Amino acid sequence: MISRYQSLLHRIDTWFAQAMAKHGDVIPCRAGCTACCHGPFDISPADAALLRTGIALLPAKARGEVRVRGELLLTRMHELAPAWGAPWDVSVLGEEGFDEVAEALAGEPCPLLGDDGRCRVYEHRPLVCRLIGLPMLTDLGETLENACPIQEQFPGYPELPGVPFDYAAFAAEELAILAATPGPETTIAAIAAEG
Repeated sequence: MISRYQSLLHRIDTWFAQAMAKHGDVIPCRAGCTACCHGPFDISPADAALLRTGIALLPAKARGEVRVRGELLLTRMHELAPAWGAPWDVSVLGEEGFDEVAEALAGEPCPLLGDDGRCRVYEHRPLVCRLIGLPMLTDLGETLENACPIQEQFPGYPELPGVPFDYAAFAAEELAILAATPGPETTIAAIAAEG
């Protein structure tokens, strides 16, 4: 399942790389930019499995640091939502409850963010991390807006038109993978805390 999901995510990476080749002068996404690497957000069971694989590949010292950071963030989340706990199923809080926790912790760095501003598990990062930074024009006629939190700081970036993507086929494959992947929607912090 992991290799199937990584192949699917490679489509997003290719889409992003093509957009960078065409519009790189206005897209600020680069190694070391961490604007979108803060605050908790939900991830799918497939993303959780992918992250577990990436974390397992880290050296022991880095895994320990990730686990401690994940545990600290989970403690803060639990303080904000005392009824929420392992397995950190996002559906327990509901969308509004999770949004409140996420908003309160919006400035907290991802437990996988290294001191150098790089993702420690970049090749194993979740789908949401791969989507931020570009507006997507789907083959269904919808535009998924750019979620970059600092886009207004870069001339021409907020006005970048939606970059075409074959979303229908992607979504169908993603749904098939999710159907075959047990587990709840959770957070990166919960997976990081497993170490």
